[in-house]
Amino acid sequence: MSHPHRLDALDVALLAALRQHPRTGLVEIARMVGVARATATARLQRLEATGVVTGFGPDVDVTAAGFGVQAFVTLEIAQGALDAVHRDLEAIPGVLEAHATTGSGDVVCRVAAASHEALQEILVQLNRSSSVVRSTSVVALTCLVPWRTLPLLRSGAAPGSGRSPSYR
Repeated sequence: MSHPHRLDALDVALLAALRQHPRTGLVEIARMVGVARATATARLQRLEATGVVTGFGPDVDVTAAGFGVQAFVTLEIAQGALDAVHRDLEAIPGVLEAHATTGSGDVVCRVAAASHEALQEILVQLNRSSSVVRSTSVVALTCLVPWRTLPLLRSGAAPGSGRSPSYR
């Protein structure tokens, strides 16, 4: 893993423009932000190289795609079984993400299903794992704050614009 990259205001502006206009070309993004195309290109290449930008694929709303039942599942797993449960979780298509955690549970998963019956099947599959000792699930009713990064990035951006004086 590379060292964390401290973003500046220009990095955040480029990311915000790409987020708001994901299908816009880089020349237009550079114009929107007020920098040269070469500057925008170099910045985005650095953000990719340092692992800040992880992809340019479409964001997918799983509810709109027919998987409107979502839940958060906390798993308590057998001592030393993190690798095994990792493999088991990856084999279940309804597991959208899973995180090793501290606290009373060892892993928290976000799962999605097309129906309550399909959710029940995912929960059964989770409990079939020989690594899972106990699971607790909570069904999500509505999403209050969707996945977002820009407010955090803006709050942590290094002072200064990151632009040459001619573009300020």
